[in-house]
Amino acid sequence: YSRLMGALHAQGIEINRKVLADLAVNHPEAFKAIVAKVK
Repeated sequence: YSRLMGALHAQGIEINRKVLADLAVNHPEAFKAIVAKVK
């Protein structure tokens, strides 16, 4: 989790835990796209 948040901030993507959790549960494809972008 901390690595993901660090990578998000390094990419300039400001997203909080609550929104990230909501995406992971309700919009898994969007969550996967975000993770793929920061890898």
